Amino acid sequence: MSLTLSNLQRRWLGAAITSIVLMAVFALLGDGFKLWFFFAETVLISIVIAQACDPFADAAQWVGDEAKLPGSVRGATLDAIASSMPELFSGIFFVLVAISASESAEARVAAGAEGYGATIATCAGSAVYNMILIPAFCALFISFYRKSRPTIDVDDEVISRDGVWFVTTQGLLVLFLFQDAMTWWMGVCFLVLYGVYIWQLYNDTLIYRRRIAAVAAGREALGEAASATELRDYIRQQGIKVTVDWLERLAAEEEADEEQEDEDEDNSTGVLFGVFEVGINARTAPIILLVSTLVAAGACYFLVEATRGTAEQLGVPTFFVAVIIAAAASSLPDTLLSIGAAMRGDDSGAVSNAFGSNIFDICVCTSIPLIVNSYLTGWQPVSLMSDGEPIPGLVNLRILLIVLTIVTLAIMWHNRQLTRRKAYVLCALYAVFIMYAVGGSLNWF
Repeated sequence: MSLTLSNLQRRWLGAAITSIVLMAVFALLGDGFKLWFFFAETVLISIVIAQACDPFADAAQWVGDEAKLPGSVRGATLDAIASSMPELFSGIFFVLVAISASESAEARVAAGAEGYGATIATCAGSAVYNMILIPAFCALFISFYRKSRPTIDVDDEVISRDGVWFVTTQGLLVLFLFQDAMTWWMGVCFLVLYGVYIWQLYNDTLIYRRRIAAVAAGREALGEAASATELRDYIRQQGIKVTVDWLERLAAEEEADEEQEDEDEDNSTGVLFGVFEVGINARTAPIILLVSTLVAAGACYFLVEATRGTAEQLGVPTFFVAVIIAAAASSLPDTLLSIGAAMRGDDSGAVSNAFGSNIFDICVCTSIPLIVNSYLTGWQPVSLMSDGEPIPGLVNLRILLIVLTIVTLAIMWHNRQLTRRKAYVLCALYAVFIMYAVGGSLNWF
């Protein structure tokens, strides 16, 4: 047990206590303050989700280290799954809560369509948040706190692999969203596509392990003082392709990992705002992953209720509230994981986590709720129409997803770097997205 809290943990605990106090005050003040009650509840839920995902991420990282996964692969899989649990559970609960309130078969189909519309809004909003704000926050944070290398350096591999996969999955989602309805087989297509993505990551992991083994052999043969150029030439003689830039980044990551290991020699994770320390090993890691998942799932149920309540108080479709509030609340773990990876010097892991989270959101977090919805409604298609027109906000969302993706990838591709100036541009892009959501809820377009 650790009674010494860090400054960050104190802030988290203080924010949680403040949210609870505000919720109690607004509840006592009556119905006129319900909207403010839901806002305070959403803040508290975000903190609970972050606290649940933090030990999950530590346990997942331990698994990744034991499996010798490269940073980009770990960021695109374990970190992405750890931070995308809220989107998955929120999507499922949006569907379950909507359908459970209906009795007739026809009403269940209509309610399921509304619930799945909120699922799409949450996943799409989260995708925009992850794609734009997470790289921007990482770049801003690093520009102030990492003076030796104040930019986020994006590997070609991250853009050529994770970026291309993200564009592919998002393109398929947009194609499906242009239909009048979505059916269960579309969800199966997404799951199969994600399986292919995991297969590629598995092959990349095997290549990475061969490179690491070749680097170790080269250092043993040439000595630890060998330059990156000498090491590259030696490894290429073994038939393995590496670059000087890759070797230099590997050395920097190893140095950062050694410093992190010195700080975390006990190999443990903090729970309940760091009050308790739990050691991570082969026995405790599965328990940490399971308990964290259950806590996050419970928090997401209340997030769905808060989102629906906020939409009711504002008198707007749940779609527009979910695309901002539910998406931002569920994306907080992604932000913390990526900033943490960047601070460890793992820029590739920070960016690939954002891309990997989006791929998981699209392929898994939209497909499983779709299949659940189809099963509960007798395998009826999920309508994307309302009174003969597309769900309010859906048309502009499809266009914005395409435009924002192209612009963001172009910014990242330029010099393969994210600077403070580019971060400000990305924040401005997200402001455009917020204007869309607010304008749509007020029927401006």
